[in-house]
Amino acid sequence: MAGGTHALDVLLTPESLALDSPSIVVLAGGEPFLIHRTLRLLRDRLVPDEEDRSWAWREFAGDDPLDARDVFDEAATVPLFASATRAAVVRQADAFVTATRDLLEQIASTSRGRRGLVILEVKSFPASTRLAKAAAKHGLVIDTSIPPRQDLADWLRKWATVGHGVRLAPATGQQLLDRVGGTLGLADQALARLAAAIPASDRGQPIPPEAVDEFACTPGERSTWGMIDAAATGDAASALAELAAILESGESPIAIAAQTSAVLRKLSTAARLLGLPAAAGRPPSVEKALAEAGVAAWPKAVAQAREALGQLGAPRARRLPIWLRDLDLALKGEASRGLRARLAIERLFCRLARQADRQTERPAQHPRRAVGGRAPS
Repeated sequence: MAGGTHALDVLLTPESLALDSPSIVVLAGGEPFLIHRTLRLLRDRLVPDEEDRSWAWREFAGDDPLDARDVFDEAATVPLFASATRAAVVRQADAFVTATRDLLEQIASTSRGRRGLVILEVKSFPASTRLAKAAAKHGLVIDTSIPPRQDLADWLRKWATVGHGVRLAPATGQQLLDRVGGTLGLADQALARLAAAIPASDRGQPIPPEAVDEFACTPGERSTWGMIDAAATGDAASALAELAAILESGESPIAIAAQTSAVLRKLSTAARLLGLPAAAGRPPSVEKALAEAGVAAWPKAVAQAREALGQLGAPRARRLPIWLRDLDLALKGEASRGLRARLAIERLFCRLARQADRQTERPAQHPRRAVGGRAPS
């Protein structure tokens, strides 16, 4: 992917985005939230007057049959009286780029003048191509992927202030991400609900993690997370009852499995870390292991995770990835819907159930058998 600025930085500091000279803008990556918000930012900057957007901002679907001349003519048309900058946006433009690479190289290598912008949304944009080099030098390349080691919880705290005008406590960003499975778009929607629920007089105060479940999640989401918390701590009866209600409300089994996996994989990671030798980097405490595994650092989350880890035990916790793999394969195969999907998730929850004391689990000796194994005479 070609070098350039990153959408995560652009959204936090939109004033740093210079749009006076580039003749081409490339959004390279595939994160839907970053693409949506960056396009919205570009539109607001290039066409600030909403009345001009009907003619100055035009989007094309790159995966439909598309005449390249329509795109380039749209960008080349000079407005006579308006101050807006024309923009021709090609969504999902990978095939379009392949078909019109030579023309795009020419556009990317020349100054824009009074012409409009060509904006391309692509998943792949290798830095070694001539187009990528020209766009990096004379245009603008914005990375819309998420870096592997990006601290999204920290970024979300900053975005809460910039995008929604609220402050999050240090652990709230991670709690929010945990609740939405790490999906930025869902986290942003939850932030919007959270901001709407906070009185203006309280917006200067950091929002605690417990407010996420109280305000940011819908009733259905709260039920889902209550079910997952019950399953993780071994309360299979409560988890199964919640599962039945959630599935009857229309929730997708695959979505439930994904949210459940996000929680259980952290427990498995913590168990693996605690099983390391001291010389290999074993954390000094369970709390440290949970923190390294990504559990939100607030008392309730840590207490629940510690309880879940304790009741699972190291052997079962380390087998969680195998159980989650089995569930994923089942939901994508023979148990993709209906009662089979419900049974596949129920099987996982039963595997997580609290284990009875071993003394009570030991089968009673047959009354007609003697200690030596022979029946009494």
